[in-house]
Amino acid sequence: MSPDVNATQSGCNSSNTSLRRDKTSIQVVEFLLGNEPFAIDLFEVKEVMEYTSITPLPNTPDYMRGIIDLRGEITTIVDLKHRLNITEKCQESVDSSRIIVLDSNLYQQKMGILVDDVTSVSTFDNQQVDYTSASGIKENNTIIGIIKRSVGMQEKAKTELIIWIDINQLLQGIS
Repeated sequence: MSPDVNATQSGCNSSNTSLRRDKTSIQVVEFLLGNEPFAIDLFEVKEVMEYTSITPLPNTPDYMRGIIDLRGEITTIVDLKHRLNITEKCQESVDSSRIIVLDSNLYQQKMGILVDDVTSVSTFDNQQVDYTSASGIKENNTIIGIIKRSVGMQEKAKTELIIWIDINQLLQGIS
């Protein structure tokens, strides 16, 4: 499933403050790497697009998948699984992958990240985020927190953990 991030975010830069981040809630784009759920801040995302052919670049790190032509603009694509050293394979083919195009105001160049699937755009209470778990890993400051979501009925409810990453920190120095 591919959410229409453009529709969700269309009011982001206008005077519509209901979509802006406040201190009591967060809005994220959820996606899969392998079978594990991850999230990034909604306001760092420009759009989500289906997989398209990526032109590889020579002499670049493994996580630099290559470039695409996105409406006449060259966009660099980073394979997030490789960047995070995730070796778990997705059961779907690469053609079912998604490219999350990041807000170009945050980077010196157009950037996108390759993920296995985008599952939803969600809003969580700040109380659902465990910031202390991520802070225990000193050398890994790319994890903002762990989002806890209850899934299922009351008797059989379980907690799903979503790793909320700081995409700016993770892609810092990539140009």
